Amino acid sequence: MTEGKGSGRIMDEKGKRMLRIAGVAAGVYLIFKYMLPLAAPFVFSAAAAAVLKPPAEKLAGKLRFRWRGHTCGVAPWAVAVFLLALFFGVLGAAAYVGGRRLCEQIVLFMERLPEWMAQLNRWLTGMCHLMEQRLTLKEDTMVYLAQDMIAGLGDRMKQGVMPYLMGNSMPVAQTVVETAVVTILFVVGVMLFVQEMDGIRARMKRSVFRDEFARIGHVLGVVGRAYLRAQGIILLFTMALCIGGLFLLKNPYYILAGIGLGLLDALPLFGTGTVLVPWALLCFLRRKWQRGVFLLALYAACYLLREFLEAKLLSDKVGLSPLETLVSIYVGIQLFGIPGVLLGPVGTLVILEFTADSPG
Repeated sequence: MTEGKGSGRIMDEKGKRMLRIAGVAAGVYLIFKYMLPLAAPFVFSAAAAAVLKPPAEKLAGKLRFRWRGHTCGVAPWAVAVFLLALFFGVLGAAAYVGGRRLCEQIVLFMERLPEWMAQLNRWLTGMCHLMEQRLTLKEDTMVYLAQDMIAGLGDRMKQGVMPYLMGNSMPVAQTVVETAVVTILFVVGVMLFVQEMDGIRARMKRSVFRDEFARIGHVLGVVGRAYLRAQGIILLFTMALCIGGLFLLKNPYYILAGIGLGLLDALPLFGTGTVLVPWALLCFLRRKWQRGVFLLALYAACYLLREFLEAKLLSDKVGLSPLETLVSIYVGIQLFGIPGVLLGPVGTLVILEFTADSPG
C-alpha cells in the first residue's frame, strides 16, 4: 500500500510538472505570436534606450555649463536621439554607397545582357538541332517548338505580372506608411524610455512580479548579448570568406564585393545566395562551369558557416547545448519566421527558467 501511495504521489508530481511546462510553453507562444508584434516598436525602443542611456548621460554631463548663474546643458534624451540619428546616418551613407555600386553593376549587367541572350539563343538552337538529328526530325522542327514555348511562357508571365502589380500596389503603399509610423514610434519611444527608464525600473522593483521581471530580464539580456556577439562574429567570418573566395576568382572588386555579401548575409530574408546563386547560373549559361561551381560552393560554405557558428556561439553563452540551440532555432523559425532565430532560444530559456523547480 505504501509503495502504491508513493507511486501515485510521483505520478501526481509528474503530471503537475508536465502541466506547468505546457502552460508556460503555451503562454510564451501566445505572447511571442500575438502580443510581441504589437509591442515590437517599444521593445526595440527599450533595448536601444538601454544601450544609448549610459553614453548619452555621460555626454550630457560633459556638455553642461554655467551661464548667468544658471546651469545649462543638453538633456540625455536629446543626446540619445542625436546618437541614434548619427548611427542611422552612417548606416544610410553606407547603404547609399552600396546601392550606387549595385546600380552600376545592374547597368553593366543590362549592357551585357543582349550578348548573353545571343549566346543562350545559339546554345538552345544547337541543342534543338542535335535533338532533331537524334530523333530524325525535319530541320528546325524543335527550334520552332522551342520558340513557341518561350513565346507562350512570356505571354503567361505578362498576364500574371500585371495583375500582381496592380493587386499589390496598395499593400506596398500601406507598408511604406506603416514603416514610417513605426519608425516615428521607435524614435519617440527611445526618447521617452531614456527619460523614464529609472522610474520604470523602480516601479518594477516594487511590483509583486519583481522576481518574474528580474528572471525574464536576465534571460533577455543573456540571449540578446549572445545574439549580437554571434552576429558580429558571423559577419566578420562571412566577409573574410567571401573576400577570399572572390580573390581566388580574380574578381577586381573582391574586397568591396566581399564586404557587400557579408552585409547582405546579415539582413533578414536575404543572404549570400541572393547574389551568388544567380551569378553562378549566369556563369553556367556562359559555359564557365568551374567558376559557376566555385560560386555555388562559396554559397554553401557561407550557409554552413552561419548555421554552425550561430548554434555554437549562442550555445556557449546562453547555457544550451549546440544541439538544443539548433533545435530551438529551427522550431522558432517554423513558428515565428525569421525572428524565430532569436525568439526560439529566448522562448526555450524562458520555459526552462520558469519550470526548473518542481512545484511542491
